[in-house]
Amino acid sequence: MNYMIKYSRHPHLAGLLVSIIVFLCIFGLRAFGVLESMELAAYDAFLRFRQAASDQDSRITLISVSEKDIQNQGRWPLSDATLARMLSILSECNPRAIGVDIYRDVPVPPGHEDLEAVLSKNRNIIAIMKFRGGRKGNIPAPAVLKGTEQVGFADMIVDPGGIVRRGILFLDDGKDVFFSLALRLALLYLSSENIAPQSDPTHPEYLRLGQTSIRPFEANDGGYVGADAGGYQFFLDFKGLPKGFKSYSLTDVLETKFDPETIKGRIVIVGVTAESVKDFFYTPFSRGHTAAQRISGAALHGHIVSQLLRFGFGSSSPLSTPNEWAELLWILFWSLTGGSVSVRIRSAWRFILIASAGLLVLGLVDYVLFLRGWWIPLIPSALTWLVSAAIVTAYMLNLEKRQRSILMQLFSKHVSSAVANTIWEQRDQFLDGGRPRSQKLIASVLFTDLVGFTSVSENLDPQSLLEWLNELFGSMSRQIDEQGGVINKYIGDAILAVFGVPVARKTKSEIGRDAVKAVKCALSMEQKIIQLNKAWQSKDMPTIGMRIGIYTGPLVAGSLGSAQRLEYTVIGDTVNTASRLESYDKGGFKPDVFNNPCRIFIGETTQQYLDNQFITQQVGMVSLKGKDQKINVYRVTGENDESPEV
Repeated sequence: MNYMIKYSRHPHLAGLLVSIIVFLCIFGLRAFGVLESMELAAYDAFLRFRQAASDQDSRITLISVSEKDIQNQGRWPLSDATLARMLSILSECNPRAIGVDIYRDVPVPPGHEDLEAVLSKNRNIIAIMKFRGGRKGNIPAPAVLKGTEQVGFADMIVDPGGIVRRGILFLDDGKDVFFSLALRLALLYLSSENIAPQSDPTHPEYLRLGQTSIRPFEANDGGYVGADAGGYQFFLDFKGLPKGFKSYSLTDVLETKFDPETIKGRIVIVGVTAESVKDFFYTPFSRGHTAAQRISGAALHGHIVSQLLRFGFGSSSPLSTPNEWAELLWILFWSLTGGSVSVRIRSAWRFILIASAGLLVLGLVDYVLFLRGWWIPLIPSALTWLVSAAIVTAYMLNLEKRQRSILMQLFSKHVSSAVANTIWEQRDQFLDGGRPRSQKLIASVLFTDLVGFTSVSENLDPQSLLEWLNELFGSMSRQIDEQGGVINKYIGDAILAVFGVPVARKTKSEIGRDAVKAVKCALSMEQKIIQLNKAWQSKDMPTIGMRIGIYTGPLVAGSLGSAQRLEYTVIGDTVNTASRLESYDKGGFKPDVFNNPCRIFIGETTQQYLDNQFITQQVGMVSLKGKDQKINVYRVTGENDESPEV
């Protein structure tokens, strides 16, 4: 009863508490990626609404190799002679650039010398390569173009669900930087207008075309959560997608059945639209996964080029996203608004009316901001508004019912019904979390991360990838359990494990045993990965390597979160150092997946507890990212059989 009186006197406090709790829950769902697919669907809908009346880009012409063209040629792949003849005809029309979205890493006779001559003579022809990285390696461009600027990669970033929403400008393998086909073509076109790429004056790491700076995509931009942000990516707007580009067939070109004016001064992209070759992609405009909803790879490159040209000429700007704090405040605002507005709702029909109106206003605000170049979270804001409003309305209706019952019990025996109703109408005049204790202790932190996981994720479908990861993580978890470690969390394809929690170690000997167990765990992980790699190879599944960092030192262990969502965690410099050890010089580690798939780095604080039980090699004093002082690092290569165990 006291609880009822308290919140009936301060109904807005109830709305505030509910709104905060709902916000934390929705934020948790969003942080784990549960809402990502819905947010991306809303983003796709905004793109379709915005682009419905876009015009065709007359600066780009496509040359398509259709199924009929292949039948006319009587072969696939096309011969070098056919490609050379086509490119010669197109070059005579003086285009600004020609992109060839057909792999030609090996000669396809006859006519190889003719093709090399055409490519060498015409510096505005860009051929493609495939940047796959990892164990499979790249698919190179024609050998005659090696070392020239006439090569661009054709790789695309495909989201879960098979939709392309982002373009990619640069990729690197740790040694060389590669340009995309679209960027090469756009730069050739812009150079004729005296527009050259440059660095943004405020952020030198940003690419600037004309007066437009392109901020690289980050893993949590917009509705994404932990997305692959490798390379230099940006959001695609697909302006002109409903109408596409001017297009001719290969046969049209070979028989010169085209208007040369539609080639002159333009960017020409040669690609394949034949179903048998399967160079197709889904876009935000795709309404399902049927053949009619796809666009060809050449058309996709065309849309990326078109957007880059608009950046260069200042007729379009990249899509912006607020920082994470701004997004959180926006979501919290709608949660608080839903809770506070619903305090005054006293019926179900009014709730439906107000909730629907709020969703409509939110959708319109988000769409207007989208038209102005901002992607603001829609789904989490809508959910916090709706759920907060629903819970507070239900709570207030139930509270009202219980308060009325209390008042009637108090007064109905002593006053008339009319007076009792008056009391109810003026009821405001009558009615007035535990968590574990944090602790500081000394423990050994083990941090792992996979080598080449991006390549694995790109080459497996989602279900196979999850099964592959579950098998790997299940095996790694058993190694940690066997050595008495505690898995603190999985972070994408990484594992954070701790040896020495939750019970604090009090002696040097106990701390030393934890350090030894951590290193033994790392070595057993390596042996298990060797077994898994051999088994995966026999099933034609991807193999993997792993980097491991181990550091021993003080940390704080405890719980973070709200009373509704607690998480036991460890924080401190020891955790950060273990993570930095794992990632130190990661580009220099090339795993031998069948003999030495793991690189194990430990700090000197761990080394001093090992009592010569392991074979280690001193790496030296190194500077780790985010740390001012250098630390002495060792690499563990095996157990020392001659040393007694502690």
